[in-house]
Amino acid sequence: MPHLRIEYSPGLAERADIDAVCRAAYTAMKEAGIFPLAGIRVRAFAADHCIVADDLADNDFAALTLSVGAGRDKPALQAAGDRIFTAVQAALATPLATPHFALSLEIRVIDPDLSWKDTPIHARLSNHQ
Repeated sequence: MPHLRIEYSPGLAERADIDAVCRAAYTAMKEAGIFPLAGIRVRAFAADHCIVADDLADNDFAALTLSVGAGRDKPALQAAGDRIFTAVQAALATPLATPHFALSLEIRVIDPDLSWKDTPIHARLSNHQ
């Protein structure tokens, strides 16, 4: 872990480079210094159906949810969240300059007793770091 899910309105892909948003978030997650490289995932999904605020066609959103494993203190997570949010804000500067965009980030800490994983990637990458 960490896994970042980016859900966005379909119109955002016409106004912003979603791959650049993913890359910016990924780089910020690596640079945060608290996440193992082998655990980082960034996924983006357009909402098939959505209504944003007052339902204007120009309205768009990007809602980021970062799921992380337990064990990191709150200040470290806040610093990582600040870094990720700032990077994504920069990647989304064009839509953020309009009055028709909403950006959010939430960090969720996963209870290890309620999380199952089978990830050979960890073993492969831990041998090369």
